[in-house]
Amino acid sequence: GALAAEMGLAVADKPDSQDICFVPNGRYSDVVQKLKPGAIEPGEIVDLSGNVLGRHDGVINFTVGQRKGLGLSHHESLFVIRIDAAARRVIVGPREALATKRVILRDMNWLDVPLSDVPRAVLARVRSTREPVRAEIRAAASGAEVELLVHEEGVAPGQACVLYDANEPSRMLGGGWIVRGEAALAA
Repeated sequence: GALAAEMGLAVADKPDSQDICFVPNGRYSDVVQKLKPGAIEPGEIVDLSGNVLGRHDGVINFTVGQRKGLGLSHHESLFVIRIDAAARRVIVGPREALATKRVILRDMNWLDVPLSDVPRAVLARVRSTREPVRAEIRAAASGAEVELLVHEEGVAPGQACVLYDANEPSRMLGGGWIVRGEAALAA
């Protein structure tokens, strides 16, 4: 919400946001089921190679970066790396697999000179609780591609990415919504 407000986005006007705010009897699972079919249905917990490690009661119970509450006994600490709601799968792996090096954005709201194929130095904030990191942005077919020069953890689709001028960090250039992140660790 803080990033959305910072970008001047009216996310409260989105129908799904309103639905969640006015849920009768606190039954938000009914609303989620309508908006994201499969989110509260059981499925598999798999490793990065697709091996089934366990089962879950619904992807709604997981967030990218989560370590506790996976219900798995494994020789190493596992983290939620990705959530595939359509397949009802939670993909887990080592902490290193959380590091994201490239972020693809859509629905860009760009306030500065148009982007091109030539990379431009920027500061990118992909988590509202973290400081912006050095990055490069370039135009892409879907919107923009951001190469993070400092890898970030816990980047997930649907989050906002706000971009600032590398030379004037207080000057916002724009932002967009994360379609996907590409891992620093080849998976």
